Amino acid sequence: MPKEAKPKQQQMRTRIAAAAARIMAEDGVEDFALAKRKAARQLGAEDTQALPKNEEIELELRAYQSLYQGEEQRDRIRYLRRQALQAMRLLAQFRPYLSGPVLKGTAGRYSDIDLQLFTDDSKSVELFLLNRDISFEVTDQRQYAGDRERTVPVLKLDWEGVPFNIAVYSANDERGSLRVTPAGRPIERAGIDAVAELVATDAH
Repeated sequence: MPKEAKPKQQQMRTRIAAAAARIMAEDGVEDFALAKRKAARQLGAEDTQALPKNEEIELELRAYQSLYQGEEQRDRIRYLRRQALQAMRLLAQFRPYLSGPVLKGTAGRYSDIDLQLFTDDSKSVELFLLNRDISFEVTDQRQYAGDRERTVPVLKLDWEGVPFNIAVYSANDERGSLRVTPAGRPIERAGIDAVAELVATDAH
């Protein structure tokens, strides 16, 4: 590759990261891969090999939210974390964890709350919700525990006006790391006590 091509490639990589961050912040897109594709298409760089890593986009997303959304975004994070904690306490018997943008602090105007539950009886979670008149839809999501691929049921529901995605894993999965892709970073997660600390910190 000619030397002059590398700076141009890096410049396009930076532009794609910034555009993807804006798409995620303004349009409510939470899928990094989708945001990258949209950004590359907008910039006429669909064939580029210089797509940024998720970490690069996340840095740009935090910067964008701080600059353009400020207190609105911080208020939203505080509210979503409080709602997540309420739901986690209700679901305490299923070993709930918070994950995703609400945990990371990058959730935007249209973000869902992502929870993980760990139980050997996934149907008991559905029965628990039905007994409390909480309606939901069940979808499947592909994830990886170690190098093993599996399909995880995800319950999509509305909790006091906030959309939740609740992934239900087997009890053994709680001890290991979970990934969206085989080579991806482990999904960050926080239990009830850790989320309670976040909520308390947010309040100050």
